Amino acid sequence: MASDEAEPVLVHIESDHLRAAINPLGAELWTLADHQDRQLMTDADPAYWTGRAPLLFPIVGRLRHDCYRLGSTEYALEKHGFARRQNFELNEAKADRALFTLNANDETRAQYPFAFQLDMAFEIEGPDLSMTATVTNQDDKLMPFSFGYHPAFAWPLPYGGSVADHQINFEKPEPAPIRRIGVEPGLIAPDPQPTPVQGRTLQPDHALFEEDAVIWDNLHSRRLTWGVPGQTQLDIQFPDTPWLGIWQIPGARYLCIEPWAGMADPAGYSGNFAGKPGMMELAPDEARSFRMGIRLKEN
Repeated sequence: MASDEAEPVLVHIESDHLRAAINPLGAELWTLADHQDRQLMTDADPAYWTGRAPLLFPIVGRLRHDCYRLGSTEYALEKHGFARRQNFELNEAKADRALFTLNANDETRAQYPFAFQLDMAFEIEGPDLSMTATVTNQDDKLMPFSFGYHPAFAWPLPYGGSVADHQINFEKPEPAPIRRIGVEPGLIAPDPQPTPVQGRTLQPDHALFEEDAVIWDNLHSRRLTWGVPGQTQLDIQFPDTPWLGIWQIPGARYLCIEPWAGMADPAGYSGNFAGKPGMMELAPDEARSFRMGIRLKEN
């Protein structure tokens, strides 16, 4: 029986090393492959998670009771915000780059009462995919927001080695405690936990994610590698985002490596939206950009 859901019309960009496809729904990186068409991202198996690389805006994570207060008014806003379910306008499409734009509309204003523009640029040059999200306040008042990336990379990558052989290697030692999700669904538990990183190396396994994401809110690195030492790996850079989440549904064939500028509400949080941890503010006509780079690092 044929599916009622239409296949997305994807925008393709490429170099002699990489090929990417982007879905205008959410301006979501849909596929990333090398020049031999070896897939570097999730297989989106519906038994686990059909997401691929959603953009998180204007919040990262979950709000307590899925709502927030702004002054005396309360708004409903689902986990990770609405950008991932909005159709972006394609403003530029060339062989090696594409630019997508989302502007405030009636649907977004009902959840987030601000005039904004979110531009999402993708560019491939050689072995590098560069992504830049730019948030612009088009309103006449301060605009609070968070932003995050949520790409799901193949685990295992297609270059040899088992699931257990894969490592994250941070650019710097990461001795600080981590945060986990607590008993309130999706919210940050009050007590930090010892880091699973040994020096600069995290050797993940599926059991690590039985308590949901691993979250760093005191991260020294802005770069890491993912893969099997001695094999082709992914070199991932995130210079503008101070926090990091790593997540999967245990047993899935992906690992989400998520640079964040913002995070979920702390358990029990009852304060105003602009005052919650991780929120930023833009003045009228001010803009802020968040970069993420993925390099195919051949051995």
